[in-house]
Amino acid sequence: MKEDTNKTDIVKQEEKNQDLAERTRESRVYIPKVDIYEKDDVIYLLADIPGSDENMVEVTLDKNVLTIDARVKPERPEDYSLNYAEYGIGDFRRRFNISDEIDREKISATVKNGVLTLTMPKSAPAASRKISVQAV
Repeated sequence: MKEDTNKTDIVKQEEKNQDLAERTRESRVYIPKVDIYEKDDVIYLLADIPGSDENMVEVTLDKNVLTIDARVKPERPEDYSLNYAEYGIGDFRRRFNISDEIDREKISATVKNGVLTLTMPKSAPAASRKISVQAV
């Protein structure tokens, strides 16, 4: 019986996560799903933003907060009325706190096929050096 309870809990959690959207007056704002990959000297963040292109995406960095805002223009055929829809249409927004190890001046972003890719190079580690002492 305990095994069935665990399965039910997992299903309930999945149901909660299926519709990650905030409701606003005009439309929904979804939280895009992301994948984050790391190499020795760079971190890649891939965000799913279907229906958005480079002209509709804004990435901002304010102090340590990186914000992704992507608008989506609903496209519906003219002279048709919608009878049923499973795909929700809305904008995307997500924020991330980034560490000081990211070189903020070298962050770049591209969009292809509804996927935003942020390339965030890491800062070079501070090299140790000897400081000379002068007589005054």
